[in-house]
Amino acid sequence: MDASYLLISLLNGLSVGLLLFMLASGLTLIFSMMGVLNFAHASFYMLGAYVAYSVTQVVGFWWGLLLAPPLVGLMGAAFERFALRKVHKFGHVPELLITFGLSYILFELVQLVWGRQALNFLPPESLRGPLFTIMDLPSGLSLAWGAPPEACKAADAVCTQFPSFRAFGMGVAVLMLVAVWLLLTRTRIGLVIQAALTHPEMAEALGHNVPRVFMLVFGGGTALAALAGVIGGALRVTEPSMALAVGAVVFAVIVIGGMGSLAGAFVASVLLGVLDSFAVGSDKALLDLFRLLSLNVGPETFGYAVWSVKISQVAAILPYLLLVLILIFRPKGLFGSREG
Repeated sequence: MDASYLLISLLNGLSVGLLLFMLASGLTLIFSMMGVLNFAHASFYMLGAYVAYSVTQVVGFWWGLLLAPPLVGLMGAAFERFALRKVHKFGHVPELLITFGLSYILFELVQLVWGRQALNFLPPESLRGPLFTIMDLPSGLSLAWGAPPEACKAADAVCTQFPSFRAFGMGVAVLMLVAVWLLLTRTRIGLVIQAALTHPEMAEALGHNVPRVFMLVFGGGTALAALAGVIGGALRVTEPSMALAVGAVVFAVIVIGGMGSLAGAFVASVLLGVLDSFAVGSDKALLDLFRLLSLNVGPETFGYAVWSVKISQVAAILPYLLLVLILIFRPKGLFGSREG
């Protein structure tokens, strides 16, 4: 396993993990502040990509990135005000059901408005090329900014490009993490939000409108999902099934990290992103993995067919395997302080 493969796999894993965190952070905030598991969260992620695409067609990508999150956030706030709030008094099950129903409504609406085919949602022209090229040359590992240099044309050179837009998405995720942390810990709004969570009666007695605070939190959480949708839609593909592709994974992230823990969501997202990146790029079989872990198992245990399966073939189930292990050995999650 060469150094260039390890480095590019790590970078790709970090980019996937940070995109997951952008999506999971909104869901984590909504749950930690309101105790609501929003089953429609991935649908707001999808909606963010589609709204950004429509805005991009008129005024360009940067306006799409700027306008899509607040527009989707307003939709989320309206849903909380006129629908979710009405069933809140009946408990968690009606809340789950109404958000589950909303996910199907948004899925059908997206297909009615934008169609069922994938859209050609591209990053801006300035971010379509490589940011840098990792060169694995006989003389050693080196890095060149921009397009691959002439040295990459040599027969014994292995050059891997890292896209500019992928790096841009990583930067947006880090800035979002810092901004949310500062908002919650260093501003008056953050103090009011935390007070409304822990002591709602006292916060209301001090003159704060607690239902309005919850509406703003829900709208903010859906806006973060939409921001992830803009990046994910341009980085991957914008299609109606994009919500299904990430919906289950994001719930695995918040359970592994700990329900309601923003730090846990960050660690779990990066962990799953790196795990997926190395698993997808691996050509090893399961038997090789168990031998690496020094476990005394062999083909006679389950048969040759099982142990010959490539790690890359089971990469899609690894997040859920880790989820099961976390639920067995640490039900609260890595950083969680509550069990549900």
